[in-house]
Amino acid sequence: MSKHSKGPYDFAGKKEDYYIDENGNLVFTAHYHKKRGYCCRNGCRHCPYGFKK
Repeated sequence: MSKHSKGPYDFAGKKEDYYIDENGNLVFTAHYHKKRGYCCRNGCRHCPYGFKK
């Protein structure tokens, strides 16, 4: 799947939940993680739960 493809998720209009970094990766914000309500333990860049790999 290319970085220009929407893939299985439609993030349109939810810019407070993510951004695209300089490498074209979709990066979830702390706002998104807090809204989800739990830590996925993947070492996310903006983890509000303090998990580090």
